[in-house]
Amino acid sequence: MTPASTPSADSRRLRTVTWIVALAMVGLIFDGYDLVVYGAVVPTFLRDASHLGTVTPATAGLLGSYALFGVMVGALLSGAVGDAIGRRKVMLLSYAWFSVGMALTAMATTTTAFGWLRFMTGLGIGALLATTAALVAEYAPAGKKNIINAITNGGIPLGSLLAALLAILLLQEIGWRGMFWIGALPIVTLLPLAYFKMPESIAWLVSRGRLDEARALSEKTGVPLPDAAPAKAASGKVGFAGLFGRTYLFPTLVLGLMSATGLMLVYSLNTWLPEIMLRAGFNAKGSLSFLAVLNGGSLFGGLAASLAADRFGPKPVVAASFATGALAMVLLTLGLPLGALLAIVAIVGLGTSGTQTMIYGFVANYFPTQVRAAGVAWCAGFGRLGGIGGPMLGSALIGSGLQLDSIFYVLAGLGLLGAVLTLLVPMARAQAAAQSARRQEGARDQTAAPRRAA
Repeated sequence: MTPASTPSADSRRLRTVTWIVALAMVGLIFDGYDLVVYGAVVPTFLRDASHLGTVTPATAGLLGSYALFGVMVGALLSGAVGDAIGRRKVMLLSYAWFSVGMALTAMATTTTAFGWLRFMTGLGIGALLATTAALVAEYAPAGKKNIINAITNGGIPLGSLLAALLAILLLQEIGWRGMFWIGALPIVTLLPLAYFKMPESIAWLVSRGRLDEARALSEKTGVPLPDAAPAKAASGKVGFAGLFGRTYLFPTLVLGLMSATGLMLVYSLNTWLPEIMLRAGFNAKGSLSFLAVLNGGSLFGGLAASLAADRFGPKPVVAASFATGALAMVLLTLGLPLGALLAIVAIVGLGTSGTQTMIYGFVANYFPTQVRAAGVAWCAGFGRLGGIGGPMLGSALIGSGLQLDSIFYVLAGLGLLGAVLTLLVPMARAQAAAQSARRQEGARDQTAAPRRAA
């Protein structure tokens, strides 16, 4: 009898998945916090040289990109490392790393130190993002993988929303340094909990041939053992070697470009939306309110869209989300009343950060276990090229003196590009092994139900 065939095992499984999702989501809340906290303090740096020295729009764009370059390097490194040594170790190290990085950034006194520390912090955040999606995908029940990934990755827009709200409430009182000190809290809160409550991936243990450990963890957590055969049938290679083999090469390249396009939108808006709205005539708190609405829309819109993705498949939903965000950015140019403007900004959030949330779930469930962490790492890492370009794109558009309408048209064009790239992702050959494994998992759960009823 498998662990999934008893009420006791079901209870253990629910408890395990709940802990994993909760811890992973909290970790990504701080990822989202890091995403927006810089954008929230950029106006301070631009207008007051006493903090880091003179900061021009071009300098601000570069500083915003340093962290993203670190995220790219950290994500790419974690893909190979996570598939080789496991998900848990990488995640624990990431929590400690980016917490220390945020604390040191809070003490920076020059733009040079600030930039290097943002890069170092990004290394930990990139490793965390890539590994989290792989672990959650390997514990999520069949038929609920997109929504569980969306709940977990919803931590990113939730953290972004939290950063915007805290900036509105506290920035004038605690200053930009206090905002970065808040980002260091995981080392004394999340890390100890994760050390005791975050298990290793059972699927990863099976894929590495560590069957005794996998059986023991399966019994402890109530999560059934996956079959090793489907994963091995897809490719004999692990990590990036398998990812860039003949089977996965084209979808890997398209998914990477899709993620890069999405992240260029995400980081352009989250870095520069407050400044754009200041230039549109809103006051400081009003401009930060648009940032809060943007990320609130991405959180709730992303969850709703992920429910649709579990029903209709992620590919059409991600493409539609990109297109919806592009249309909403065009609507921002129409000079609508404030209430309508805020509602449209929320839709822009769905089409940018909300879409990126779904992309991570899409990618994590697209690839089988032996290349999953590498696949997510590639999309999080290569995609960060778009993230790196996002703040610089915003600074170039603003620094060139373009009208605000023209800036939104450029961003809408990126949204349409993302929709086209999504439609190019092949769904047949590359997913055969992963879909087979999910069908077998679903079959195990269904056969367990009559036993429990009996």
